[in-house]
Amino acid sequence: MENIRNFCIIAHIDHGKSTLADRLLDTTHTITSREKQAQVLDDMDIERERGITIKSHAIQMDYALNGQKYVLNLIDTPGHVDFSYEVSRSIAACEGALLIVDASQGIQAQTISNLYLALNNDLVIIPVLNKMDLPGAMPEEVKDQICDLIMCERDEIIPASGKTGLGVDEILKAIIERVPAPKGNPAAPLKALIFDSVFNSFRGIIAYFRILDGSLKKGDKVKFINTGKEYFADEVGILRLKPEPRSEVFAGDVGYIISGIKEAKEVKVGDTLTTVANPCTEGIQGFEDVKPMVFAGIYPIETDDFEDLRDSMGKLQLNDASLVFEPESSAALGFGFRCGFLGMLHMEIIQERLEREFGMTVITTVPNVSFHCFTKKGVEMVVNNPSDLPDPSVIDYIEEPYINAQVITSSDFIGPVISLCINKRGVLKSQNFLTTNRVELIFEMPMAEVVFDFYDKLKTISKGYASFDYHPIGYRESDLIKLDILLNAEQVDALSSILHRSKAYEYGKKICEKLRELIPRQMFEIPIQAAIGAKVIARESIKAMRKDVTAKCYGGDISRKRKLLEKQKEGKKRMKQVGRVEIPQSAFMAVLKLDS
Repeated sequence: MENIRNFCIIAHIDHGKSTLADRLLDTTHTITSREKQAQVLDDMDIERERGITIKSHAIQMDYALNGQKYVLNLIDTPGHVDFSYEVSRSIAACEGALLIVDASQGIQAQTISNLYLALNNDLVIIPVLNKMDLPGAMPEEVKDQICDLIMCERDEIIPASGKTGLGVDEILKAIIERVPAPKGNPAAPLKALIFDSVFNSFRGIIAYFRILDGSLKKGDKVKFINTGKEYFADEVGILRLKPEPRSEVFAGDVGYIISGIKEAKEVKVGDTLTTVANPCTEGIQGFEDVKPMVFAGIYPIETDDFEDLRDSMGKLQLNDASLVFEPESSAALGFGFRCGFLGMLHMEIIQERLEREFGMTVITTVPNVSFHCFTKKGVEMVVNNPSDLPDPSVIDYIEEPYINAQVITSSDFIGPVISLCINKRGVLKSQNFLTTNRVELIFEMPMAEVVFDFYDKLKTISKGYASFDYHPIGYRESDLIKLDILLNAEQVDALSSILHRSKAYEYGKKICEKLRELIPRQMFEIPIQAAIGAKVIARESIKAMRKDVTAKCYGGDISRKRKLLEKQKEGKKRMKQVGRVEIPQSAFMAVLKLDS
């Protein structure tokens, strides 16, 4: 165990984590020249296309220093705030972290959030100044920022470049010298932390673990403490670029176990793995529970695909523990699931992964939060879906969840950030300067205003230089109404939303205009209406397609033309009574992007 080092790479999005990880793998000869490609650890197509890391990736490297052989377990983590749960899980499996800062951009939002996560877990921080080869690099200025942030000496910061390979040997040396070896008792009963899992259609569920005490042999009978399930370890091993089987893995190792588990719910990330013959007395304190920020319904386009969608969601949840879902039904869309996501990007990625990895094309409803509704008879109802809200005549008042929101940003953006939060019904509670140009703003604001596009707007106005964190502070009474969307006088419950009365008119007008553009024209006129109860507050019409029925009348009396037009009008009227409007998937999606 003396020669094992477990570390992860943390940074803001696009500061060069995956590229630097490539150079570390090159230098330690973990990958051959045939396997070489840019961002080798990002193995999903969607990660490569977007240039972002979505999943944490663990890989083992061998490195010799001063004649001693060392085993280095590296975990490359995502940088986007929507995937911070992946980072918290990776940090729990390590003793040290490389904090990477872009020399041209300096310290940014997620640098701080991820750093606090690492410090809370008592990790040793190794600061690395990346992208030193860029012409816009400001090494001295950024070094001052790093020293202010983590109180380190200037010479502890390693200048590096993932592109040219500068400083890679110094980083590897620093990991061996500064990061402590894993502590643990190899002779004690097995105690291993499950920090990730993936689904393999041939082998079942593969769980990734970090052994804290004891050792695990192939063929051992193992037990998951939280679920109480027991299995045989058919195969154990370590994680290289491809999993490598071993007969035994020891304390301090990061490895995987295949035990023929088929059911997704039988593996919980954060669970403790031990042996049945010699179990440990108590489980490891797992990770914090995931806090979904955005709730939305996901429905199959064909109702018959509901069971397939359930299986796909279960398998996807293994690979992404931050996805939360439960079944629900809708009048317009049939059976589906109510899902909790960490943000709008997370929601988009889940939808795309369902489509690519499982061939499931789905419809997503408008994101929202849960409300408490009190009727005039004093009955309290929990409303997860706008269609569950009772008639306005029986409602006494509605409460919505409020959050305490913390925004850390550069002092240049205080004005725009405050006006954005006030526009979202936020109240500024405090303003503290952390350094001369970094400020912390605390707001109390409704959760419903945050789930939609708050994140994207905050990132835009602060040029990506604002971090956002929140915690719930309970429910408060608000003047909320349910806005219904009617197509051809029929309510579409998937487009309904609960929002503040002051924003209803503007939102209703926008949504009607957007739907008019997206719904294809039919043979009859379609009115699109936004209504609060029985009162219509906005309307648009999609004109009917017309056939020129008077084309065959050349000359003759006007009454002949009028007769044909009247006949057509009657037909359109009949059609309108029985006609059904097919809503394209793009219409449901457009509601999510009303402001763009």
